[in-house]
Amino acid sequence: MYDIAIIGGGPAGCAAGVYAARKLLKTILITDTFGGQSIVSAEVQNWIGTEKISGEQLAKDLEAHARAYAGDVVDIAKGEWVEKIIPKEDLSAQAGFFTVATKSGKTFDAKTVLIATGGQRRKLEVPGAALFDQKGLTYCASCDGPLFGGADVAVIGGGNAGFETAAQLLAYAKSVTLLQRGKEYAADPVTTASVLAHPSMRGILDAEITEVFGDKFVKGLRYTEGGKEKTLDVTGIFVEIGLIPSTAFAEGVVEMDKFKRIITDPKDQRASREGIWVAGDCTDGLYHQNNIAAGDAVRALEDMFMYLSKKA
Repeated sequence: MYDIAIIGGGPAGCAAGVYAARKLLKTILITDTFGGQSIVSAEVQNWIGTEKISGEQLAKDLEAHARAYAGDVVDIAKGEWVEKIIPKEDLSAQAGFFTVATKSGKTFDAKTVLIATGGQRRKLEVPGAALFDQKGLTYCASCDGPLFGGADVAVIGGGNAGFETAAQLLAYAKSVTLLQRGKEYAADPVTTASVLAHPSMRGILDAEITEVFGDKFVKGLRYTEGGKEKTLDVTGIFVEIGLIPSTAFAEGVVEMDKFKRIITDPKDQRASREGIWVAGDCTDGLYHQNNIAAGDAVRALEDMFMYLSKKA
């Protein structure tokens, strides 16, 4: 019986693993791979304490840090994909306890669970998008945005995330063009008005992306506007068309919003079911970044430690 089962090996899962080890909480860390979404980034410049680092190296460092502190306190099950969480609340002798089952058939019993599984960016599925992924087309402005200083760039997606990305890019890009598929922007009106008021900003409604083109790197995109074919010359494309949280294994166990993000109390990272905490991109938090995910996990572990201490 473990004190904690941590599900996920990104910044949140690894931060939780380190804190669990330092608090001597018997823990199982279950993950398919280490690193999270940033593993595909050519250069991450906002990981605090590190001037710049590749996503691949960040993944290696996260795993190394977790293993360095693990000792005989934190067991690591790498290469495992969690299939479901089974609450044992129907057994009075194990009220609030859980079994975490993986697709390979392994099971782990724990008194508490921290879900830190993140999610996957919804991919742009048009010709050229996959070819130029990480060659001018990116899904992480906070990771890759500064690489496009002085460049003409495009943001695809007119929700809050798209406009927040555009606002960030305006700090260093030569120009930013935001393309929204629908006839209205989905972002908050105040945010929309504020960002579009910038002299280097342009918004295009009713824009259907049809192709991303380039040579070795992105040179532009093609789209239709009101049925007319148009071309936009840019060297950077930032896609913000949604995040798909990796939470299917927790459906029916904890409350989720309409996007399948787990509803979480930001004060302590607790989910709706007692004994489960959540950190990172799979929460319904307003902002999602590597540093925020790690902070979520630290907050959760502090609260889990107090919870387990009271239960002892």
